[in-house]
Amino acid sequence: MQTITTENMRFRDEQGRERIFHGLNFKNGDIGKGKAYAIENLRQLDDNFFALCEARGFNILRLGVCWENLEPVQGEYDETYLQAVDAIFEHADKHGVWIFLDMHQDLYSSFDQNAGDGAPAWATITDGHKRKPTKFVWAEGYFWSKAVQHAFDHFWANDAVGGKGLQEHFAALWRMLAKRYADHPAFFGFDLLNEPYPGTPGGKIFRKLIAKLVRVCLISPKVDRIAFLKNAIPKKKRDHILDVLTPEVIYEVTQGGAAERISSKFYQETYAPFIDKITKAIRETTSKGIVLVEHTYYSNLAVPFTLDFDKNERICYSPHGYDFTVDTPAYAFANNARVGALFAENRRAQLRLNVPVIVGEWGGGGEGESFFPHIEYLMRLFDSWNWSNAYFTYTEGFFDCPLARVLSRPYPMAVNGDIESFLFDRATGVFQLAFNQTEDNDAETVIYLPAAPKQVDADAPYTIETPPNGAVYLKLAGKRGAHRVIAYI
Repeated sequence: MQTITTENMRFRDEQGRERIFHGLNFKNGDIGKGKAYAIENLRQLDDNFFALCEARGFNILRLGVCWENLEPVQGEYDETYLQAVDAIFEHADKHGVWIFLDMHQDLYSSFDQNAGDGAPAWATITDGHKRKPTKFVWAEGYFWSKAVQHAFDHFWANDAVGGKGLQEHFAALWRMLAKRYADHPAFFGFDLLNEPYPGTPGGKIFRKLIAKLVRVCLISPKVDRIAFLKNAIPKKKRDHILDVLTPEVIYEVTQGGAAERISSKFYQETYAPFIDKITKAIRETTSKGIVLVEHTYYSNLAVPFTLDFDKNERICYSPHGYDFTVDTPAYAFANNARVGALFAENRRAQLRLNVPVIVGEWGGGGEGESFFPHIEYLMRLFDSWNWSNAYFTYTEGFFDCPLARVLSRPYPMAVNGDIESFLFDRATGVFQLAFNQTEDNDAETVIYLPAAPKQVDADAPYTIETPPNGAVYLKLAGKRGAHRVIAYI
């Protein structure tokens, strides 16, 4: 497998080919079931799992690991857990799948197995506040739980535990992981912290957003209040009540107000130094691997991502995005325009930063086949921006579900030159790629196809490979100049 680096908004391999990554998430562990369950859960990712990934064209895995499993006792890394992760890398390497480690957290910590995951108990300081049980959706703890907010406050302040700041413990954890995995052929990078939450300022952001939402809905000419009432009153239409939140309304609520100011202050004064600290700790250990920088939970909702960072550190932007109805029954009616507006804000951030993007989380979770058009819409959107992505999330039996077939689609895995555009129209079965090869070399362009093409139109010599795993690869010989290839599936 080849080492991956970055060049402006593109991922490159050792042959200079532009790379696109399309894959899955795996979130490890289930709060309340303990370390033994977490280790057994990791063992799902065996040779057969990666063989199926290879056959379906999934060439990257966002592997969620938790601080509480890695370092349950301060200063002691759990070797049994790490050996289970070691085995995953070995399996992935055999099947050409890259892995990036996601230091996952939800609500900072498990809080005595109440809700959430992330930091171990010894690294969780709540000032005596208790985490109350979740009543509606798991994320509500972010909005009003003092236990969650204070725990983050202490982390961002780098308050000491055992004579060393919390962020110093966290940096040491990443150093250990960098030393252990950065030289592995299947290693892609370091996803430093899942959906970082601002702590107490995050509660203020939530209140400001709600207050502005109410004002906008009451007085803005952009809001169709008649449509809102028509969806609010009949019970059978209430799943569409948020359709009033058009992209214009979303931006009016999330941008240019107090919520954005508080968020920007957090990005600049708290999060940027944290990214610098953890990146420096990793780079003291290795120059290999991509550093993936996420935005906060609120930038999932189109609050602008205003962070700046050093582009010279093999770094990329890894946004997440779901419809506002996620984790509720109404998510089955996710609105394309609404979610498209969220990702359009991420696109503006990418253009400002001039770095590659891999969408770290997107998608669904069991909404049924009626959800597939939304999945198709998002994949076409990502393709239009040459974005890589990892669908959230893999669960047992995934490869036997129709969803796996929807996600398995043609795309350019490695392109000798610069991708101009690519797209796949499932209705017609037509895949198109346009690219420009700027140098004379014989590196192959490789396109993944889920089935053998009925016809190929290309302006360069090509071959079609059908290895025993079930994948199909369309490979074009290197030839300088502008190229277009069309495959009919």
